[in-house]
Amino acid sequence: MTSSARRAAVLGSPIGHSLSPVLHRAAYAELGLTGWSYDRFDVDEAALPGFLKELEAGPDSWAGLSLTMPLKRAVIPLLDGISDTAASVEAVNTLVFAEDGRRLGDNTDIPGMVAALRERGVERVDSAAVLGAGATASSALAALAQICTGEVTAYVRGPDRAAEMSQWGERLGVAVRTAAWEDAALALDAPLVIATTPAGAADALAGAVPQAPGALFDVLYDPWPTALATAWSARGGAVVGGLDLLVHQAVLQVEQMTGRTPAPLAAMRAAGEAALHGH
Repeated sequence: MTSSARRAAVLGSPIGHSLSPVLHRAAYAELGLTGWSYDRFDVDEAALPGFLKELEAGPDSWAGLSLTMPLKRAVIPLLDGISDTAASVEAVNTLVFAEDGRRLGDNTDIPGMVAALRERGVERVDSAAVLGAGATASSALAALAQICTGEVTAYVRGPDRAAEMSQWGERLGVAVRTAAWEDAALALDAPLVIATTPAGAADALAGAVPQAPGALFDVLYDPWPTALATAWSARGGAVVGGLDLLVHQAVLQVEQMTGRTPAPLAAMRAAGEAALHGH
């Protein structure tokens, strides 16, 4: 299987910024998979069904696909099966083509979050705070379902977002309390803070970092470090960044697509850091 030429790619729209090709190609090089290639394709929801059909009709041997926005939910009806993890958040970021031709979906973002936290020594916490709502926040709740023994406070803008996070909490078995974004500085006293907000949204909180902070997981990777991550590190708190998440979820994708374990975490991270610093 590994000696013959195999293809993989990342799909999404827009896709030009994706670091996935850098990470996966670094893994192939380290694993000696000389016949493997990994590309990127700009594909939106409307084009996805046709893209998959064309790909399966072609002569190439496809191993799998990484899926980013806006395809993580749109791909689900096109699959033959999805993992419990993917079903729990209704989001698939990994499509593997089984040898019998079936399309199987999984979500490596959630175990990737857990692995990234574990790497920084965060194995279990008794409470946590999530900044923001949306797709990444629901993945954060799914990860917290595995490591947080108590309440999670979600700081969100508006009642609709609050209701959404409460529903995700119920669904994932996490005790979620919602609070107004205006009070987000209070989040920083939690033993674990997961920031899922867009670039710049949490910068104003940098001045409110406590003297002895717990752990911060900021899912951004470009620009990095964020103002919040910089202030957090300066106070001696553990910081997990978006590149950590990106690398850990890609490690799991490489293992599923190639059948080779363990995937080369260090080489993949080094390639990702080099690509970011080359901007």
